[in-house]
Amino acid sequence: MQFAQSILVYFILALAVAYLLKKFVLPKRLFTAKKNTSKSCGDGDCGCH
Repeated sequence: MQFAQSILVYFILALAVAYLLKKFVLPKRLFTAKKNTSKSCGDGDCGCH
């Protein structure tokens, strides 16, 4: 029983560390989907959207 608890604790610890790395260390551009940048309002960024 103690062995299973140790495995569970290490698994939860690894998930927590992975979450913190994703949240604070890794750049956000790795996890965001690339959006279509075509705009229907013309050339350049007019700021209308």
